[in-house]
Amino acid sequence: MANRAFEPYLRSVLRIIAGFMFSLHGFQKLFGFFGGLGGGGAKVHFFSLLWLAGFLETFGGLLILLGLLTTPVALVLCGEMAVAYFKQHFPGGFFPIQNRGELAILYCFVFLYLFSAGAGPLSLDAVIFRRRTT
Repeated sequence: MANRAFEPYLRSVLRIIAGFMFSLHGFQKLFGFFGGLGGGGAKVHFFSLLWLAGFLETFGGLLILLGLLTTPVALVLCGEMAVAYFKQHFPGGFFPIQNRGELAILYCFVFLYLFSAGAGPLSLDAVIFRRRTT
């Protein structure tokens, strides 16, 4: 039988790592960090679909990292990744390994899990919720 005592804390760790990694994609798109898009630091037009994706990834990823507004943010990011998969990857083939959509699917389901399970105890949501109940 598995010991589930650490599950809430490991959920928090998953959320922190996923939020951090996800935000890096946004920093790459919006600010050209880490080589930018395609390694060239290309400019993203304000309010374009790519800009919106970068905005959601940067600031949504940071909110997930902090565990602030985790449930609604995770739902929005789950939807973003579903749209990204079907718009950008699925036309390239049925299988995610073929169309390079594995990361979009993985993020989609991690965010779906966080939407369902919550942020965990190591989060600003937990701190704010504790204060409201005391």
